[in-house]
Amino acid sequence: MSSTSLWSRFKKGLQKTSDQFGGQIKDLFSNRKLDANTLDDLEDLLIQGDIGVATASKLRQTIASQKFDAETSEVTVRTILATEIEKILEPMELPFHIEKNGQTHVILIVGVNGSGKTTTISKLAKQCLDQGLRVELAACDTFRAAAVEQLQVWGERLKVPVYTAPEGADAAGLAFEAVTKAKINKADVLFVDTAGRLHNKEGLMNELQKIVRVIKKVDESAPHQTLLVLDATTGQNAHNQVSVFQQIAGVTGLIVTKLDGTARGGVVVSLAEKYKLPIHALGVGEQAEDLQAFKAHDFAVTLVGLDINSI
Repeated sequence: MSSTSLWSRFKKGLQKTSDQFGGQIKDLFSNRKLDANTLDDLEDLLIQGDIGVATASKLRQTIASQKFDAETSEVTVRTILATEIEKILEPMELPFHIEKNGQTHVILIVGVNGSGKTTTISKLAKQCLDQGLRVELAACDTFRAAAVEQLQVWGERLKVPVYTAPEGADAAGLAFEAVTKAKINKADVLFVDTAGRLHNKEGLMNELQKIVRVIKKVDESAPHQTLLVLDATTGQNAHNQVSVFQQIAGVTGLIVTKLDGTARGGVVVSLAEKYKLPIHALGVGEQAEDLQAFKAHDFAVTLVGLDINSI
């Protein structure tokens, strides 16, 4: 797919956030001078857009420090905002990629209920297959038969092996078996799906710790990546999820999904600013092509309602 087509899908996926956030900034500066009151209102808009209090304050100070004319246009302000947001995001830009090196790369996928983990796995698996990698899947959400079935359906579509266990079976035991067999089969990548668990449920989080410990018994360097899948519609609650999952499972990177269904896409900025974790991809729709590599520039300009080529 061409870069133009990808941009069009990305822009469409972020439409709700762009329309609301960029539109409000545009309205704010219509027929108003860039004074202290306007800057206060801008900071409030940034906070309402889930960019976070600390980040919003930082952006306000940056704009206040510029030597603008009192009649500065809203396009100029949005351009400055996009540039500063891009500076925050750029160090976190790290497209998902697996090197074929003769080893089995174990990727643990974690997140709360309904964040889109299983669908994300299927999209990442397809990307790996398209790169010529041998992929296997482990359905370690043994609490829900439907979750196992969903991964099995994807396995059949992608023509890749899926390790399963009966409903209620020990998830850590299945993870041990899956890693062991994947290494024997010389798979390049093993994706380990886990049960959606609320980050504030101690028992489930303890089970996740057990899965990590058991995987390390097979390969002490594994899991090689632990990806936290975040639902963008949760807004600032995503911060609590990152904090807890980071502590329990050693999160190495983020994938933010469902950006097409929310106007709260600004949370990506506050997450980058606070946790400094790589952002590998954004989900902006249901199709495989809608899980796109995170690009700081594209996200920043779209967030404030500008065109990709405007700055």
